[in-house]
Amino acid sequence: MAFELPALHYATDALEPHIDKTTMEIHHDKHHQAYVTNLNKALEGKPEATAKIEDVVKNISKFPAAVRNNGGGHYNHSLFWNILGPNKGGEPTGDLAKAINETFGSFAELKTKLQEAGATRFGSGWAWLSVSADKKLQVSSTPNQDNPLMDIAEVKGTPILGIDVWEHAYYLKYQNKRPDYLAAIWNVINWDAVAELYKKAL
Repeated sequence: MAFELPALHYATDALEPHIDKTTMEIHHDKHHQAYVTNLNKALEGKPEATAKIEDVVKNISKFPAAVRNNGGGHYNHSLFWNILGPNKGGEPTGDLAKAINETFGSFAELKTKLQEAGATRFGSGWAWLSVSADKKLQVSSTPNQDNPLMDIAEVKGTPILGIDVWEHAYYLKYQNKRPDYLAAIWNVINWDAVAELYKKAL
């Protein structure tokens, strides 16, 4: 059973005006599909071809660069689509909100830290909120398609929120203004989905 492109659970124009329809179509249908296609090629004939993507990513040091890039691309984007949604935004609630306040002092401070992580990531990459091995929240960023789940990550953990800062995620609408995109994305974060991932990570 080869890896497959997951369907979006909302229409490609559902995140307007914050993320435009054309960007969503190209990003999901073309970029993410290419990661899946190339990952399947890279793992052809290997036992990992039928593994869970999480298991491949966790042991990424055992694989060549093609698996690291495309496996990371598949895992990261699958998580990204899941934590976005129309008519979302607002603030997290419950246990997640409590943990954010305990760790960062406030939700506003978490936003600042994530936006900084995304804005200062040189070139392409991701900004992450993840849960560490000792069950604490942490903010980090990774280059290219790396993520905190990888055994080669500087800051290791279970990702619960990832923000794509590759240019293909925002350039059509925001051009070179990455900070504007990072400020707008909070309007479409699905905190219920993030809270669900937080619960699983614990």
